[in-house]
Amino acid sequence: MRVTTLSEFIVERQQEFKYASGDLTRLLSSIQLASKIVNREINRAGLASEILGKAGNENVQGEEQMKLDVYANNQFIHALKNQEEVCGIGSEENDDFLGQADGLPAKGKYIVLMDPLDGSSNIDVNVSIGTIFSIYHRVSPIGSPVTMEDFLQPGTAQIAAGYVIYGSSTMLVYTTGNGVNGFTLDPSIGSFFLSHPNLKFPASGSIYSINEGNAKECSTGIQDYLSWVKESDRDSRRPYSARYIGSLVADFHRNLLKGGIYLYPATQKAPKGKLRLLYEANPLGFIAEQAGGTCTDGMNRIMTIKPTDLHQRTPLFVGEKGMVEKAMEFNLQTTETR
Repeated sequence: MRVTTLSEFIVERQQEFKYASGDLTRLLSSIQLASKIVNREINRAGLASEILGKAGNENVQGEEQMKLDVYANNQFIHALKNQEEVCGIGSEENDDFLGQADGLPAKGKYIVLMDPLDGSSNIDVNVSIGTIFSIYHRVSPIGSPVTMEDFLQPGTAQIAAGYVIYGSSTMLVYTTGNGVNGFTLDPSIGSFFLSHPNLKFPASGSIYSINEGNAKECSTGIQDYLSWVKESDRDSRRPYSARYIGSLVADFHRNLLKGGIYLYPATQKAPKGKLRLLYEANPLGFIAEQAGGTCTDGMNRIMTIKPTDLHQRTPLFVGEKGMVEKAMEFNLQTTETR
């Protein structure tokens, strides 16, 4: 049986890429290289105390950065800077975007947005974490400095998106708008191989993922939904199974493979939501839709939202289409919190 590497797959499917000219191959190659370096450090974290724990800094969201957050951010930025195709980088860990003043070429065509290490607070307890990335074509003229408008594009403008999950095995999952495919890293030779072609959300999902510790801060509609998923009903496969890791990539990946829904609704403490529109919601929304699922903020399709801020937050309902639509029905009953 023929085994296909990620690089071979990209080349073979290059014609599906809207701006095919070999650029995507080089760009994704830089992402997979950085992911392998980050994976190596994650796998040795238990033996290398210097990369565990807090870095002593806060990111722009006021959250304490972990040492591995900083390390992963630096690795991905360094890898992307080596690609002449990338003219701008936005990262959850940086206050502002990186452009020509930071050594990126004005002739580059592409903007990359990323969460370099999602769920990094779990690294100390050996829980799966991940990287999320999103790629756009710039809207400013090639050769000119990038502007904020290059980064504040709706998710519908994405030309590629993906994530890397670092767990019992390391997988890279991505889409260019022609389905979703997953590749597993063989650490013995350092290559990603196609292992999960044409990924789709199972239609018979029965998993819900939410931090129920925040339930009393959610709308009455969401509280009613959480009661509904626990009721017994054979036709709708209830009660659902609660599965929540607290690492977005890991929760999303499990639900993609097993069938389920992930929810992080608005709460009293976070009325505009907590997850990042550009770095988390849009790329996972693109993947979800390409895998037959859907992604909303509880009321509207995520990818149609026009961003107004580089670090804009949003509620997130993502997963199997029917399950998301049902959760939205409850959410739309009322958006008021008790």
